[in-house]
Amino acid sequence: MVEEQNWSLYLIQCADGTLYTGIARGLEKRIATHNDGSGARYTRGRGPVTLVYREDFPDRATASKREYEVKRMTRREKLKLIESHAK
Repeated sequence: MVEEQNWSLYLIQCADGTLYTGIARGLEKRIATHNDGSGARYTRGRGPVTLVYREDFPDRATASKREYEVKRMTRREKLKLIESHAK
């Protein structure tokens, strides 16, 4: 099991098919906040959301750098990333 101190980069798929990228500590709790409508403004009204990708990092700085990289990707690139780790 991943320790709470670790940071996770995550991609979730909203009910409308869009993807959202974020970072969090305690990812399961964060996904729950997205689903109950108290998460990011973007995901409100787009639930339920489903976790489709995750990477874990030892600290926030590293997770933030990776988040920046992923957020700059096109949708197609993000889908390839998700697919490459699903195998």
